[in-house]
Amino acid sequence: MKIKNKLSLLIAFIVAMTFTFALIVQQYAFSVYDEQLYLKSSRVLHLSSSAIEKELERIDQLSFNIITDTQIQLLLHSISKSDSDYDRLILRQRLVDRLLNYVGSEPSLFSIHIVDSFGAQQDVGSVIHINTDKRNEILKLAGEGKGAERWTYPDAFDPALILSREIRSYSGTQFDLQHIGTIFMRVDMDRIAKEYVADEGDLIIASGADVIYPSELHFDPAGIRNSISSENGYFTKEIEGKTYFIAFNRSADTGWTYLNVTPFNQIFKQIVFIKELVIVVFIIIFAVAILWGIRFSRGLTRPIENLIARMKLAEKGNFVEANVLAIGGEPPAMDELGLLHRTFRLMIERINVLITENYSSRLLIKETEFKALQAQINPHFLYNTLESINWIAKINKQTQISQMVQALAFLLRNSVSLKEPILTLEEELEIVKNYVTIQKYRFEDRLAFNLDINKEELTRTIPKLTLQPLLENAVHYALEPSVGTCSISIYAQYEEDAFCLIVEDDGPGMLPNTLELLRKEELQTAGNGIGLLNIDERIKFAFGEQYGIKIDSSSGEGTRIKIMLPRETEG
Repeated sequence: MKIKNKLSLLIAFIVAMTFTFALIVQQYAFSVYDEQLYLKSSRVLHLSSSAIEKELERIDQLSFNIITDTQIQLLLHSISKSDSDYDRLILRQRLVDRLLNYVGSEPSLFSIHIVDSFGAQQDVGSVIHINTDKRNEILKLAGEGKGAERWTYPDAFDPALILSREIRSYSGTQFDLQHIGTIFMRVDMDRIAKEYVADEGDLIIASGADVIYPSELHFDPAGIRNSISSENGYFTKEIEGKTYFIAFNRSADTGWTYLNVTPFNQIFKQIVFIKELVIVVFIIIFAVAILWGIRFSRGLTRPIENLIARMKLAEKGNFVEANVLAIGGEPPAMDELGLLHRTFRLMIERINVLITENYSSRLLIKETEFKALQAQINPHFLYNTLESINWIAKINKQTQISQMVQALAFLLRNSVSLKEPILTLEEELEIVKNYVTIQKYRFEDRLAFNLDINKEELTRTIPKLTLQPLLENAVHYALEPSVGTCSISIYAQYEEDAFCLIVEDDGPGMLPNTLELLRKEELQTAGNGIGLLNIDERIKFAFGEQYGIKIDSSSGEGTRIKIMLPRETEG
């Protein structure tokens, strides 16, 4: 891993660890704060439930006061003993008048109802029709209570909570406890809840599966009921895609469960906002720290990477670019890395000077050797004498002599000239054609010459007098010793890394290691022995050590000399 990546990761790790610690502390602080809020909400619910319970106890006490009221006891007892319908009517009217004194002084009551021993019902207050089935259920429930209060919960037809109890007779200190009637009171729970319950959240009062308050719910309370496993507490619950905070308290007196259901975001909106804000701020700080860390690490590693790049250029031999300051680049700083840069550039500059001087010296030596080798195969002939012979032949109408002399003069002109050591392949082939012209007159039909080179290859460059000496060797070693026709061919082909010119004959052949033997002076030749070596060395000087001449030959199977040249032409 690169140093800048290590530094970036280190900075990111430090920032992440710092944030993790801060997040843990924050979560702990918020959990303590949340716990206090939960406890406060639970206490508020407990106070609200206690207030409602006291109000209901007061109403229960009111019902007890009514059934023990002396006048009401007397009136109900008289009704139970009376045989006259008229008398019972008068007594019932007086009973209603007495009940009006109670219902008017109690704002939490809808109405008060008393059913006498004959089943006649007397109603006061905000009276609604109660169907027979519900009325019978209320009377039955009150009878089972035997004087104790019983509660009938609201339903779809009546939103009131109904308190009912039996009325038993007594007189002074004598308690005969005869059934003389039943009382039931319709309680306005909405009014009580609004008076004693805080504004936050929705109050739910339930008794088992029955909902006492409110009369209408926006969700099914069964899911909440299943989560309650203790007398009081709190929990969060997702209901219909929304999260609610629910505090609950179970009354020890009535057994009812009081629940305060509040949307979670309503209570913890600010806390959630602060939590999200902390996370966003950390992300911003983390991003800034990472960017700063990357910038810091790059400031340290960029000079090292630049120095490595210069070293790679120097490794490839490109000392000039290795010593050049990048375009728009800042000069090296005055620190340890800057000193390293300046020392490296000074070293490269000195090495480059030495290499340049050495290269110039070697070029001069090669050029001298090239001209010396070329001079070995460029003998000076009497060109003007050949011109005179050509004119005499033309005057005497000796066409063959004239053509041979012209061809020889062309060969000598190119041999003597030192101005152009490198020719195009087309110019080199003109020399070959003139040499073949001379040899055709000498050997006539014994020489079968074939030239097969595409026109696209004629613009390639080649050292002067490369093909003609090889063709001359073929004539000397293949054609002259034979008595029949000798085939000599010059053609071109491509190989993987070179363009090849092939001079091939079907003569007696030569040893494949002829070049090596000539270099070691272990082979005696018919001539001076410099032809093949001369050509091979001139090609290497012109194009590089990987090029030159290769011999493919064996005794009795002809000779194939391959001239290896660069594959791509140089513009």
